Amino acid sequence: MLLAIDIGNTNIVIGGIEDDQIRFEARIATDHIKTSDQYGVEIKNLLDFFGVPLSQVEDCIISSVVPPVFNSVRTGLVKLTGLTPMVVGPGIKTGLNIRMDDPSSVGSDRIVIAVAALQQYAPPLTLVDMGTATTIEVVDCGNTYLGGCIIPGVRVSAEALSSHASQLPGIQLDKPRRVIGKNTVECMRSGIMYGAAAMLDGMLNRIEEELGKPTTVVATGGIAQFVVPLCKREIKLEKNLLLKGLNLLYKKNKKS
Repeated sequence: MLLAIDIGNTNIVIGGIEDDQIRFEARIATDHIKTSDQYGVEIKNLLDFFGVPLSQVEDCIISSVVPPVFNSVRTGLVKLTGLTPMVVGPGIKTGLNIRMDDPSSVGSDRIVIAVAALQQYAPPLTLVDMGTATTIEVVDCGNTYLGGCIIPGVRVSAEALSSHASQLPGIQLDKPRRVIGKNTVECMRSGIMYGAAAMLDGMLNRIEEELGKPTTVVATGGIAQFVVPLCKREIKLEKNLLLKGLNLLYKKNKKS
């Protein structure tokens, strides 16, 4: 089994992949304070919870956008498994032609998602990941990574609104009953959720206008399942792009 780990700003996604099938997927909170031993224990507990003996873990791969946490998770993984994990970063073969001012600055999660999407869809692609930030990236023909946009995430925006406006409560981010809200909570939910959907529709239109051609739009990330159905654009929803991409990168870079 391949143990695939993606360290994000809010959550760490951990998956077990066997014969290209995701056997389990779990999320734990990203915590800058936890030690390598604590992360090792959490990973071991997850394996036990899903009934996976440690002996079945044959190799590991990690991508991360949180350097301090990466060091703790990587060290904990080495202590737990005795394996040196493959790391998504500069020097790894991706199959992408990255046309950025500084290609090494592109987040590893962006690369992983692009690799996974290209396995399922033909470019040009516009890829949307809705997590702590909402990121949009464009991959043109020839697997050319052109760049994209970074937008405050839906949950981050909602929390900022509640914390900076004393009379506005925290709300649950689910589908609004209507656009024109009849109370404070309805008004906030409508503004945040339909606002995010309208932002996506508008940004996608501007991206394609600048690119000069239509693209296939693929969305992933925890909040995407709630926002995408509210969009007017056709957007394909994919749940496990991160884990699929990590598996593909592992196979592409695995030593014989």
